[in-house]
Amino acid sequence: MNKKLLAAIFGTTLLLAACGGGEESKTPDTTTGEGTSETVTVDAEKIVNSKCISCHGNNLQGQGNFPALSDIGARLSKDEILAVINDGKGAMPGKIISGEDADAVAEWLSNKK
Repeated sequence: MNKKLLAAIFGTTLLLAACGGGEESKTPDTTTGEGTSETVTVDAEKIVNSKCISCHGNNLQGQGNFPALSDIGARLSKDEILAVINDGKGAMPGKIISGEDADAVAEWLSNKK
């Protein structure tokens, strides 16, 4: 019984870690009738650290069949990086990151030269 509980807690922790973070939003107070104000903050470096380093290396130096991203901005434009994120390339499947997160990561990586 204890092993099942531990496995459930561990599994939930992994799920939250894999799906968490990146965006913080401020929702309006509907009781005051004030206009909608939303602030979205995307931490591209945090997203890269959680989604990319397992294949591309801790320092984005590349490893095995996965290319280095440490200087990817010297080789690809932001739009080209975004296309790879969205469509995938080689062993990398598409849509590992999506939406505003993908756009922020593409911008961040395009500055790696």
